[in-house]
Amino acid sequence: MAIYDLYSRRQRKFRGESVIYQYDYIPSNFRVQVSHIAQELEDEGILDFHETHKLLCKEYGYLTLGDSQLGIEDCKSVFQFFQKTNNYEECLDILELVFRKLEENLDKYTSYKDRSVILQDKINELNQRLKEWGIGYEFQNGELIRIDSQFIHSETVKPILVLLANEKYYEGVNQEFLKAHEHYRHKRYKECLVECCKSFESLMKAICEKRKWDYKPTDTASKLIKTCFENKLIPSYMDNQIASLKQILESGVPTIRNKEGGHGQGAEIIEVSEHLASYCLHLTASNLLFLANCEKQLP
Repeated sequence: MAIYDLYSRRQRKFRGESVIYQYDYIPSNFRVQVSHIAQELEDEGILDFHETHKLLCKEYGYLTLGDSQLGIEDCKSVFQFFQKTNNYEECLDILELVFRKLEENLDKYTSYKDRSVILQDKINELNQRLKEWGIGYEFQNGELIRIDSQFIHSETVKPILVLLANEKYYEGVNQEFLKAHEHYRHKRYKECLVECCKSFESLMKAICEKRKWDYKPTDTASKLIKTCFENKLIPSYMDNQIASLKQILESGVPTIRNKEGGHGQGAEIIEVSEHLASYCLHLTASNLLFLANCEKQLP
């Protein structure tokens, strides 16, 4: 069932009400809407919540999440818990797990067009409702990705996630970049910087591997950047900009990671701020997208 274009919804659009994202509060109305989506999936026979219920009970150390006995009315139990919990991260756990299972079923149902369309519609509906309630996450590639800026997310983060997911050479890059997002969502900012740098280096290694350029697996970011420039990964018409671009690439993600997250901190405890991690995450996305698109343009 698509989101109905109610009068009140149209008026909010007409007034141009801006979305201010929140990250640690999940409104009760949104929780009820997601529960309806889950019930529709169960009614369609598309998603079985038994394994999801068992997994969550085991990880949280409960016998059951709701009022039902384990294994009976699993969907109801999961979403009773979803609606009642005061821990927003548990809500995000359930959202991610349920829709990851749903996304996995997309592959299973590719030969059944009607069901495949229903599954994709439900994922799209979740993302629309997250945005409508100003909940700063989007479900993408099996993960809940935190959104800080809608423009940066739609123009940079989302395109690179799609590109990485659809290129076999970039599987490792995709895993590392998603890990960076996961660390960021859980406020593990040092770990976020480390995974950003790893994904940046891994993309260059993947391009070298794909193009059969000479490199060593132990090469640092600086050496990999040099290899990419020597093999004209950057278009020749950008010759005048190469010097400054190379400086940006070399002094961006790797330097932040080295100074803030990648080495021993010594006697003084180093705190990585949220805004620095956010900058590094988006800088990484921009670098990955730029280099990947350059690779696609090579003959």
